[in-house]
Amino acid sequence: MTLGRILFGLMLAAVLGSAIALVYARHQNRQLFFQMEKLNAERDELNIEWGQLQLEQSTWADAHRIEQVATSELGMRFPKPQEIVVIAP
Repeated sequence: MTLGRILFGLMLAAVLGSAIALVYARHQNRQLFFQMEKLNAERDELNIEWGQLQLEQSTWADAHRIEQVATSELGMRFPKPQEIVVIAP
């Protein structure tokens, strides 16, 4: 074999290897891009749910709502002035 044929064989192998590596890299890129888009959509859904939960929490923690539940469901009431006992430290 001549040196030219050996070099040609090595160059051909390098070009083929490079082409296969390029195809593989593009395939990986597409897979990762689709995964990123899926995760972005999931993040957006979770952000919407988080906002709804914060709104619900603020509704349940409203002072008027707490007072209403304490009065109607638990039978609680404010003490009368004569029922209040102050304990000195």
